[in-house]
Amino acid sequence: MDQDSHCTAEKELLEAVSRITTSSTTSPSDEEENQPKAEISCQVRKENPEKDDTQDSSATVSPNSSMTTKELQEYWRNEKRQCKQIKLLFEIPSTRIVEHHLSKYVMYKIIILQTGSFDSNKSVIERRYSDFEKLHRNLLEEFSEEMEDVTFPKKTLTGNFTEEVINERKLAFKDYLRLLYSMKYIRRSKKFIDFLTRPELQEAYGCLRGGQYTKALEILLEVIGLQERLTRGNPAAIVPTLCAIVVCHKDLENPASAFEYGEQALSRLRVHTSHRYYMPLLETMITLAYELGKDFLTLQEKLEEWKTKKDPVRVFTLKELAVREYVR
Repeated sequence: MDQDSHCTAEKELLEAVSRITTSSTTSPSDEEENQPKAEISCQVRKENPEKDDTQDSSATVSPNSSMTTKELQEYWRNEKRQCKQIKLLFEIPSTRIVEHHLSKYVMYKIIILQTGSFDSNKSVIERRYSDFEKLHRNLLEEFSEEMEDVTFPKKTLTGNFTEEVINERKLAFKDYLRLLYSMKYIRRSKKFIDFLTRPELQEAYGCLRGGQYTKALEILLEVIGLQERLTRGNPAAIVPTLCAIVVCHKDLENPASAFEYGEQALSRLRVHTSHRYYMPLLETMITLAYELGKDFLTLQEKLEEWKTKKDPVRVFTLKELAVREYVR
């Protein structure tokens, strides 16, 4: 940190926030976390101490940030709150057998909630055996050492739909998810996060592209809580989802709700003004603020300031960006 006594308060705050942002992704060592005693008999390998704690480079405060002292102080407070450890619990209480044309498979209902207190915002998803199998293959490719001693329930030629086999797999998959989550590099990996959120997000964006804004909004609001918990330390990660919610509310003529979620998205982009969603979001927020009788001049000033720093390029609207997400 620069010790020059003549440095400005803003520069000191920038450097302090940078330290907070960097430390916000640090989690307690895996040795301190309880290893699950699973039906899957395995032992967690000690994580490679030579690995760096990976983090999206965009999560670092830019030295060229134009944030005011007040904004920096607020950002600092938010980042300090992000440092609080979040632990998730995985439960698989039930299953259902699906018969579709010539295929038949078991869907496992997964409930994900935060431990340590009553969690009224639990997330509920469904995955089938082949989804778990694909996740396992993908993780083996990227985390061969961490996954070396992790076993996976094998397919059987017969009896896949018996109550005994289904119950065994329920317990096995529950402990499998707990085990993966206990390993720092895996729980932060895109492949693990995608397994828990991508199918729902793909469905939501498909509805958005089809003009089914009510259905899209319902799914997005269900998944964003889980997505946020899984991406702690990278506040910009959920900006696309927040912006999709803004688009849905705006097209459903709910400007107040659209503005509320837009503010959440902007707060996560205060130090990420080069983010592809920043300018389209500002333009949408100016329109919403004007419609709601709110201060739009401050937003307009930020937009003009951004334009003076960037080369003129074609920028998509917020809705155009949203409909391009999760296109297969």
